[in-house]
Amino acid sequence: MDKDMAQSPLETNNMVSLDQKLAMAKHCSHEGVVAGAKAAVVATIATAIPTVASARMLPWGRTYLNHTAQALIISTVAGAAYFIVADKTILATARRNSFKQSSVSNKGE
Repeated sequence: MDKDMAQSPLETNNMVSLDQKLAMAKHCSHEGVVAGAKAAVVATIATAIPTVASARMLPWGRTYLNHTAQALIISTVAGAAYFIVADKTILATARRNSFKQSSVSNKGE
């Protein structure tokens, strides 16, 4: 198809809706990243305090929780919190936008 030819209204609508869908997907992803990052920060703080405290105060912790083990515990919890919250946020945002889109399209009928 030649680029100079005018596009049919159907092709124009498909391009617009595709652009809208792409913009909505980027928005959902961005919300997920922000929520996941916040959750990771909270999880890091909530995990670091008891981990470091137990490594210094408890005899078992002093024996078995070296710096590498402490870092592994804290980073694992932070990573898990990030991915769980980001995934749930993206799915919730996509679901909410899907309901909005379906209600708009139903009004047009």
